[in-house]
Amino acid sequence: MPPRISNPSSTASTTLARLTVPSSSSLSSPPPSNASRYLYQPCSQTSASFSTSASHQRFTLLRREFRKWINGAGAVFREHKYGKTNYIQTRHDGDERNINRPFPLNPLFKSEPVLDDRARELIWKKVMQDGEAVKAVSAELGVDIRRVAAIVRLKEVEKDWVAKGIKLAKPYTRAILSMVPTRGFKQNLQNDPFESINDLHIHPLATKQIFWPTSESRHFTRADAANAFHFKLLPADKRVPHPELIQMERELLQGRPPYDAAETFKQAVMESEGKAAEQQLAKAKLAEKYTTRVHTNRFEFRFKQINSEDIGPTGRARKAVGWRYGAPFYDRSRGQVKIPTSVP
Repeated sequence: MPPRISNPSSTASTTLARLTVPSSSSLSSPPPSNASRYLYQPCSQTSASFSTSASHQRFTLLRREFRKWINGAGAVFREHKYGKTNYIQTRHDGDERNINRPFPLNPLFKSEPVLDDRARELIWKKVMQDGEAVKAVSAELGVDIRRVAAIVRLKEVEKDWVAKGIKLAKPYTRAILSMVPTRGFKQNLQNDPFESINDLHIHPLATKQIFWPTSESRHFTRADAANAFHFKLLPADKRVPHPELIQMERELLQGRPPYDAAETFKQAVMESEGKAAEQQLAKAKLAEKYTTRVHTNRFEFRFKQINSEDIGPTGRARKAVGWRYGAPFYDRSRGQVKIPTSVP
């Protein structure tokens, strides 16, 4: 049992005072060596002196050479030329002006022109106000169908913001468009194509190398080639973004007047877009039919009926729930067979 202290409050206060306020005797005589670390030792505080001189700037050799160049021969690149590119010239350019290569050390990269604001406004007007089909506008102006759809969507967002009073960053847009190559269109006139619009995208089923025996007495068409890769693969004439253009060119080769062929093309693209819209609407209605919605104060929960047998024999069927995220891919794992083991 530890010994009792007669007056703990006085002892604690005495000890606290001894540790905080040294006595005169402790100041006059040095404390013992074993108790020096427990006693308070006052120290003299001096005010810190702060220098008002600027710090020494240390630049690397490359930075010093860049500052020397930008103040000398590179001074012409400080400000861009409005409506034109101002890219650095290399010794390989010679007298030819560099207009599409912004990176001198990467000559394979070339900056492509972008559509200016007037061209985007024209595309939006043709689709939303004039009621023209997206494919028709894409074929008329030579702009990819995906770019036309994206321009229309972004223009709708922009006009919605203007209607709501949201301020747009127009100065920033003008500054960016003044530094890059741009393209515009002349309304009601023949314009050069902006880009290729009917490129055939490579289907994964068509990347295999196969040997297909065929008779020499008959023509081997694109439909036969597609059937050789897979029985569900469409031919190239139907997989391009604008199959109606192929039919129009065939009619022109048969001697049909260009105006009549163009009108037939516009009517065909309107019908195809109408069918596509009906299919999307039917798909959305079907998905809504099998969806149960539960509304709360903050969220809306959506429940769908699933079938556990839809996962397939390997658990990677496309109709299975979470086929993108639930099943891992073993493409980079060791010991996995990565070459085709069968030929269709």
